[in-house]
Amino acid sequence: DYAAFLAMCKSAVSSGVYQTLEELTAASDKGPLLSEWAGFYKALCRELTYQRNVKLGRPCAIPSDRDAGIVQTVTAAVNAENPLEGERLLLDLEFRRLDGMIGLHNFDDHALFGYAMKLQLLERQRTFRYEAGKRAFDELMAGIRQQVSSL
Repeated sequence: DYAAFLAMCKSAVSSGVYQTLEELTAASDKGPLLSEWAGFYKALCRELTYQRNVKLGRPCAIPSDRDAGIVQTVTAAVNAENPLEGERLLLDLEFRRLDGMIGLHNFDDHALFGYAMKLQLLERQRTFRYEAGKRAFDELMAGIRQQVSSL
């Protein structure tokens, strides 16, 4: 987990690198690899917001400079029958982009921050519980069905 990773890094990296790792979130943009990641992550969030709003019938401006890979994956994720499967599609895209950003870097801060970001993403995914998510989804759908039937 991320806490164990941080513990291993404490004595192996500089205090500045460790502090950046300690404060790392999916939206971080300072540090090796992270500024490039932040651009991708912001584009992904904009596309998710756009497609979710469109699906809900809400007006929303089309994001500028759309990335075809992001659009395709977000479309599949938003339309996935199972919300957990949609999240897995997004995680796969995020991992592939991180792998591309890491490239041939080995044993340097670029690779370290890429690995750290992957751990952050995996920890987020671990918080998803299929049964709890399905129950919440079913409750939302029941409420929508009730509203529709009352019209």
